[in-house]
Amino acid sequence: MPAKKRAVKILRCPTCGMLVQPKDGDFPFCSDRCRKIDLGKWASGTYKISSPVLDPEVLEDLGNLSGGHDKKSYEN
Repeated sequence: MPAKKRAVKILRCPTCGMLVQPKDGDFPFCSDRCRKIDLGKWASGTYKISSPVLDPEVLEDLGNLSGGHDKKSYEN
């Protein structure tokens, strides 16, 4: 039987597009600099998670953080 070849994926740094390998220390980034640039984009609000929160426990926790207001209090 012939040995199966493992598919090698070509991965790119999400910040600069340079080729990276999973064994690299800064994976999935090519360097610590690109990792920090990406973190800065999250911190400044450049990146956003656009899908709604659907987990009931998370929604309940968010309601508790906002002073306990829930949908029922606005309906009256």
